Amino acid sequence: MTHGIAGARRPDPWQLATLAIAATMLLPLLALLWTAAQGSQGLWSHIAVYVLPRSALNTLALLAGVGTLVVAIGTGAAWLVTAYDFPGRRVLAWALLLPLAVPTYIVAFAYLDLLHPLGPVQGAARALLGYDSPRDFRLPDIRSLAGAVLLLGFVLYPYVYLTTRAMFMTQASSLLEAARTLGTTRAALFLRVALPLARPAIAIGAALALLETLNDIGASEFLGVQTLTVAIYSTWVTRSDLPGAAQIALVMLAIVVLLVVLERYGRRRQRYAATQRPRPMQPLRLRGGAAALALGLGAMPVAIGFAIPAASLGWQSLERLRRHGGATPQLLDSAGNTLAVAAAATVATLLAGLVVAWALRLAQRRRRPLLAGAALRVASLGYAIPGTVLAIGLLLPLAWFDDAANAVLQAFGGAPRMLLMGSATALVIAYVLRFLAISAGGIEAGLTRIPGSLDQAAASLGERPGTALARVHLPLLRPALAAAALLVFVDTMKELPATLLLRPLNFETLATRLYAEAARGTYEEGAVAALLIVAAGLLPVMLLARAGLGYGGERQT
Repeated sequence: MTHGIAGARRPDPWQLATLAIAATMLLPLLALLWTAAQGSQGLWSHIAVYVLPRSALNTLALLAGVGTLVVAIGTGAAWLVTAYDFPGRRVLAWALLLPLAVPTYIVAFAYLDLLHPLGPVQGAARALLGYDSPRDFRLPDIRSLAGAVLLLGFVLYPYVYLTTRAMFMTQASSLLEAARTLGTTRAALFLRVALPLARPAIAIGAALALLETLNDIGASEFLGVQTLTVAIYSTWVTRSDLPGAAQIALVMLAIVVLLVVLERYGRRRQRYAATQRPRPMQPLRLRGGAAALALGLGAMPVAIGFAIPAASLGWQSLERLRRHGGATPQLLDSAGNTLAVAAAATVATLLAGLVVAWALRLAQRRRRPLLAGAALRVASLGYAIPGTVLAIGLLLPLAWFDDAANAVLQAFGGAPRMLLMGSATALVIAYVLRFLAISAGGIEAGLTRIPGSLDQAAASLGERPGTALARVHLPLLRPALAAAALLVFVDTMKELPATLLLRPLNFETLATRLYAEAARGTYEEGAVAALLIVAAGLLPVMLLARAGLGYGGERQT
């Protein structure tokens, strides 16, 4: 007992490591405040008058439009496949997740080519209507705020669909059945019973979709919408005004905080107590025209958000490979760079997430979870911070590290050089901070499924926490680790904003190569890179679909 008390008083290396990770997460935010306070060399007046108001209004309008659209599509689709039964329902239930595989900037890239005045859609429309030239007839330009709202809404609705459908499937059926016995119609059942109960899930899904909207840079820039994210990038890259970019980034952080507060407000006073084991809702069987209408309505967001852009990218990729006899060396280099940094970031993120989650497990066992829990929440902040904001915040700490390291090198006669700034290591650091929440959350969830009795048994045999983790828990954590690794790897491959700002010179990933090709208007060249990213994105979607279809006792129809 004395040994246990003395050991409890010694600094816990797991807790110290978790605090170090949390401090590393806070460092970019503190550096952002410091950078913004330095002033923007007389340019702030220009930014405040000409850049910030327009960018802020566009961003708020984009968030409002996308938020409304994802809630409408996601909630409606979730109710459709939960409350009704029709041919194709089971396939539609997982197909509605497919837009998650396509990053927003890739959808914008595909539709810019499809809906171009000289593209296939407008060309077919003119041929059908008897017009010869785009001057005689052309569709409204997709390069607009309305176009951005539509495209982002049809890509990001699965966040609301996923959380809301899970809520619909697990609600106690007795509540819905009681309402139906009172003569409540299906429409009233949805509006008066199911929808209020699902409000927390809708709030969570909408908040995630809006955070992704705020993080977007490629789609907004391709579609000509000057958002805060685009303003940060142009202020730093075009004007070389880091303090000005940091000041705009602080405005984005304020919007992030507002979104988190609104999400919490949407879930306020939402507490449920189940008196019986929830049963899945019994869907109403549809036949004939009603079944065809339901299938058509459910398939429309899948077609717009995934099938049409994926088919377009596939066709362009085949044409590109057929004409040029395979992939170019530049594309292969970009693919190799992407795989290398994604693999390094995945390993580092898993290790950091394992440390944070294991430290919380130890603290809970010792009944001292407050500090570890707070550190976990701080370390998970990165997922809510847009990539541009995180990258701008990292620039100063990376420069500080390089200056300190060069001072040591020069003291020993070495030549100064950039160790982190302008290196792939900077990208890995940004990815780890950005996606640590995915790793830590997945591993923590996996640890909760491991009985505490195993910890006690290992401790009674004299095993130290690290040994117990390696010999007992890690083998049981393999599914959780694999799922977290897959999600982190794919998100790293798709990440564009942080990569644009921190990548080394002449270092291209698939995302940045696609961005460059879109900027040049060479859509066929970027199609192969886009298709590779989409193919990688399908893997976690398949994982989500497999987990979702087996949930709630659904039967194949």
